[in-house]
Amino acid sequence: MAKDKLLDFDKAIELYEPVLGFEVHVELNTKTKMFCGCANAFGQGANTNTCPTCLGLPGGLPQVNEKAIESSIRLGLALGCEIAENCRFARKQYFYPDLAKNFQTSQYDEPIAFDGELTLELASGREITVQIERAHMEEDAGKLTHVGGATGRIQGAEYSLVDFNRGGVPLVEIVTKIIEGAEADAPEVGRAYVGAIRDIVRALGVSNARMEEGNIRCDANVSLRPRGSTVLGTRTETKNVNSLRSVERAVRYEIQRQAAILEAGGTITQETRHWHEDTGTTSAGRPKSDADDYRYFPEPDLVPVAPSREWVEELRATLPEPPMARRKRLREAWGFTALEFQDVVNGELLDAVEATVAAGASPADARKWWTGELTRIANARGVAADTLVTPQQVAELSGLIASGELTDRLARQVLEGVIAGEGSPAEVVEKRGLKVVSDDGALIAAIDEALAAQPDVLAKIQDGKVQAAGAVIGAVMKAMKGQADAARVRELILERAGQ
Repeated sequence: MAKDKLLDFDKAIELYEPVLGFEVHVELNTKTKMFCGCANAFGQGANTNTCPTCLGLPGGLPQVNEKAIESSIRLGLALGCEIAENCRFARKQYFYPDLAKNFQTSQYDEPIAFDGELTLELASGREITVQIERAHMEEDAGKLTHVGGATGRIQGAEYSLVDFNRGGVPLVEIVTKIIEGAEADAPEVGRAYVGAIRDIVRALGVSNARMEEGNIRCDANVSLRPRGSTVLGTRTETKNVNSLRSVERAVRYEIQRQAAILEAGGTITQETRHWHEDTGTTSAGRPKSDADDYRYFPEPDLVPVAPSREWVEELRATLPEPPMARRKRLREAWGFTALEFQDVVNGELLDAVEATVAAGASPADARKWWTGELTRIANARGVAADTLVTPQQVAELSGLIASGELTDRLARQVLEGVIAGEGSPAEVVEKRGLKVVSDDGALIAAIDEALAAQPDVLAKIQDGKVQAAGAVIGAVMKAMKGQADAARVRELILERAGQ
């Protein structure tokens, strides 16, 4: 595959205005699928959660999942949308191997929710309001696994396998209106928008929101408009991007790729594009179809959905705090600087830090452990930090340090044991014998031995050069196997040296 030419990002922004649009698919966590009674469960054996209805076999008739409608309404309300008094499902006609019926049951001209908005706060403090065009209900397709080849994608594969377990899983597709004015912040706007959607669905409890499992997937639309022009450029749609970082990278890449083509006198092809996480690039997919090409028509086997206004208002009363308001409240309550708080947000650790503080840790300690040691270990293992330990365990570890039972150095060893499954922090301390030695008698004995072995250092300390105590502290900490409070050791050294 030929390597795309890219224009410098700053130069691209100088010459062109990026225009964005996002389609975010949210898998709902209902117990059963959208139109049948098959289990909605991730990770089951291939093609085990299927039936004639979700496989599109003759005689299979759909029935709408009421819980999915409830979750869709709550999500629409959280996005500031109007909720339709009447809406209906439609058949979206297209062929793809993982679409067993040769059509997708979706919503077209009558979505469940429409005309909403979502305000984002960027790292700089800039706020951008994204207009939501619609949030409509539909069913997911199956999943293709491409076998052979180096990339795991269809290009170069020897054959493909299809798993219909995901086929029929309830989805809400959230479609923005055109986003203008993002300018150089365009990549960050993409990341912040998808992150806000994820925060909302997590708070609502309507989705597991695990992007790595495909619970939230983003299609990123990018086009460039020459400075001074009022005509929109040709857009591309990068499909199924499934991490916040990848959304940001994909938007940036498309801006640079399209700008290079336009600067060379070329034209942009309206098409879908694949995102390649390993190389940080996109590649051409298929020409992008317009709505007319899908030949929508009303689904004849399903009655219209008509949620009562009373029910809608009952659901409105269940909405959680909006994500941006929550972030402002937490940052103020914790006393973090903008940079400290952004570290937590960028690390996707807001929930973990909040839960750790609620479990008794100080905000500073919670942030230190989650954005420091835990993130380091998580990055080395290629996992999310909040999968290693629980907030309660981090709070317990913090408490042991605060009480003087552990030093930071010992706490890191305890953390290793907790991650390895050796028990709670207190249990790991007991099993590994890691508690700080608090017996001054034992410390004084080790100090006297170290001072006797370094008479020249003792003399320097007695002459007022107290910084020389560092060499003795090191020797004592080694003798105590790191299980001493360095500050207390220093105090005792100065006492023994007459200082």
